[in-house]
Order: sequence, then C-alpha cells, then structure tokens
Amino acid sequence: MEKDKILITGAAGFIGSNLAEYFVKKGYHVVGLDNLATGHLHNLNPILGTHNFEFINADIRDIEVCHKAVSGVTYVLHQAALGSVPRSINDPITTNEVNVGGFLNMLVACKEAGVKKMVYAASSSTYGDSKALPKVEEVIGKPLSPYAITKYVNELYADVFYKTYGLNTIGLRYFNVFGRRQDPNGAYAAVIPLFTKQLMNKQSPTLNGDGTFSRDFTYIDNVIQANEKAMLANSKEAENTVFNVAYGDRTDLNMLVDLLKTSLSKYDPDIKNLEVINGPLRAGDVPHSLASIDKARTLLGYDPQFDLKAGLDQAVDWYWSNL
Repeated sequence: MEKDKILITGAAGFIGSNLAEYFVKKGYHVVGLDNLATGHLHNLNPILGTHNFEFINADIRDIEVCHKAVSGVTYVLHQAALGSVPRSINDPITTNEVNVGGFLNMLVACKEAGVKKMVYAASSSTYGDSKALPKVEEVIGKPLSPYAITKYVNELYADVFYKTYGLNTIGLRYFNVFGRRQDPNGAYAAVIPLFTKQLMNKQSPTLNGDGTFSRDFTYIDNVIQANEKAMLANSKEAENTVFNVAYGDRTDLNMLVDLLKTSLSKYDPDIKNLEVINGPLRAGDVPHSLASIDKARTLLGYDPQFDLKAGLDQAVDWYWSNL
C-alpha cells in the first residue's frame, strides 16, 4: 500500500533534513520545501534523486508557493523558521516575516487544501520569564525576545485555525535540539556544534556568563520520534495542543563542555586539556530550562531513547567525520 504524502518545510535545514531522510527511507512520498536561506542542499544528499523525494527551492513568505507545495499532501511537518534569539534581536522584522507571516501562509494553504494535520516546530523560548521548573505546557511566562514572540504567536494562530476552520494542528516545543547536520558555522550557530568545532580546532570555547546556565539538550533522533508520534496520533486529546519535546534532564554549560571534551578526546587526547573562556551574558537568554515530558509520554507515547551523553557521542562521531 502506498504511504501518505508529507510536506516538510525547512527541509534543507538541520531538523528538516533529518526528518526528510527518515520518512523517505520509511517509504513515504516526501516533498521538501526550503529557500536555502539558512539550510543547505547538501544536507539532503542522502535522498536527492530518490523516486519518493522532490525538492522545491522556494519561500514560505510566498502564499502561492505554499498552495503549490501542499497539493495532494496528507501531512505537513512545518520546520521552516528563522531560528536564534540573537538573530531576532538584530533583525526582528525578517524574523517576524518568516516565522509569523510564513506560518500563517502555511496554515491558510493547509486549510484550503484539506491537509489532515499540520505538525509544527514550536519552541521552549515560549516559556519566557517563567521561573518554574520543570516547564509544563500550560504554564508560560512573558517572551524575552522577538523570536520567542513569533513562536508563541504560532501557537495562538494554530489554536484559532483549529477552532475556526477545524484544521488539526500539533505544536512541538523543541528544547535545544542537537545532532548530525547542525551547522557549526555562522554568527548564530547553536552551542553544541559551535563548541564541538572550536574544540576540534584546539580553540577555547567562550561561555556566556559563568557557565551555570542550564539547558535540556535534546538529541535529533528523539525529535524525529516525536514528529512521527504527533503526525500519526489519532486521539482527540492530542489534537490542537502543544507538547514539550526534550529528554527531561538539564545540564549546565560547564558540564556540557566537559562531556564534549571527553567525547572528543578519544580522537585527540589533547582536547581534554583545553580551558574555557567566560564571556558576558547574552541578551534574551533564559537562565534555566528543563522540560516535563509527561504530557507527550501520555498522549503521544513519546519515549526518548537518547540522553545527552549518548547523543553527544553520536554527534561528535558525525562532526569528526564531516567537518
């Protein structure tokens, strides 16, 4: 039996390309949409040219592109966005155009095409200034950055489209996702690929502050599992809601660097002796992040298989072979 057709936006990005490869290999017909502003076509090399994958190089800010991309599609996994809190502080207008305007375009296109479900990348940044730990989906604070505002607006729009038009949506609040293909280059590189590249080059990584800020780091394979579970969930309780996608544990930046050095030292023992540099705190940063994943466990059957150390070992192996 032929499997459903899936549209993945942001398909040339870190998370999108991993999702695309996974679902192509499972036999789905996958359409990848990306304007290559932050993604890279080489991320799709494992599946480019396969019979059940097609790539559209275009922008979600163009509503006609969105209408074309959802044609005949059963599910949409919406990953396209301009990530990064610092980027949004430097350029809030473009961040809003892509993350809010582009998101609204996708909702409209999904509604008009009769898409069965849109699963979208939400963000832990939505918790804002809430100090409560662990983070539970129903308790959020005020956003601390333009990026966080855009991701919260996505949730509000999704809720309205469900209640007004009956469009089934699920939001996945990602917590500090890392793993293969996450770009270590550029001004807005995430902390794990950035630190990995610096350590591999015998450079001392710079921590924002004293290194005691903590995060719930989440390996990419856990995120793939969550997307599949959300896409295929068919209970009423799982409709029109948001779920934390994390491992459910937190690690401070000092410990993260130690784990990275340990993992990398099997390739180069000298890396173990590199010192870190402490820099200023970064505007818009949340001090601590830890997710409750009880809701996703209960309603989606989400069961993350990779803790931070297991994920780092896999990621480091990939970076050592590919950088």
